[in-house]
Amino acid sequence: MARVHPHAVVDPGAKLADDVAVGAFSWVGPGVELGPGVAVANHVSVMGPTTIGPRTKLYPFAAVGGDPQDKKYANEPTRLVIGADCQIREGVTIHRGTEAGSATVVGSDCFLMGYSHVAHNCRLGDGVILANGSLLAGHVHVAEKAFVSGTVVVHQFCRIGRLAMVGGNSTIPMDCLPFVTTVGTPARALGLNLVGLRRAGIDGEGRRALKEGYRILLRSGLALEAALEHMTALRHPLVDEMVAFVRGSKRGFHRAERAREAEAE
Repeated sequence: MARVHPHAVVDPGAKLADDVAVGAFSWVGPGVELGPGVAVANHVSVMGPTTIGPRTKLYPFAAVGGDPQDKKYANEPTRLVIGADCQIREGVTIHRGTEAGSATVVGSDCFLMGYSHVAHNCRLGDGVILANGSLLAGHVHVAEKAFVSGTVVVHQFCRIGRLAMVGGNSTIPMDCLPFVTTVGTPARALGLNLVGLRRAGIDGEGRRALKEGYRILLRSGLALEAALEHMTALRHPLVDEMVAFVRGSKRGFHRAERAREAEAE
């Protein structure tokens, strides 16, 4: 049976797995489903419809599943889905989708640090990290194992690619390339996210291929379509992933500074 503190409120319309724990002064609303091992600390608000996967932990003053901050929202039924093994730290806010039937989705093993914000219809892949105070506007997509540093602001509909890193205090009005470090105001690509690539097990051959793809795309001076053709000719799946990301961009992507940066292998 779920362990609910006597000073917590759990709506009869919520569904809690047997080993869920809910701390004092927390609120679990109707339409909320908490999976096995979910831990809700004190002073947490979980509004529905929201589904939270196994072993996810919500820390004090997190508020998830609330109505979207969108003037177009007209009380349509929308959802929030959070995966397994996530950490939702103090003061984090995550809102449901806006359009009827839509959802905000947070993958598994995500780490959302204090006071970060995930707006309506965002999608976070598995293993995403948002550092303290980072803010994602509506419809932002963050791919697997991307790292968004502290107090980063991301414009609506932007994409952050897989294994990308966004440096602290950056302003992101366009897409951030996968495997690349992007930083600044205005933001610029500063080279490969080599630390992240190594931690993810990308071997030397893969890193060298990405380095050449990066050079062709951002340092060769080729027109975009010609650069993409040269990248495709490398015939490497990681470079192909970068090409596909660029081709799928609707807002454009952050380019490099004019001065050549040093890229240690």
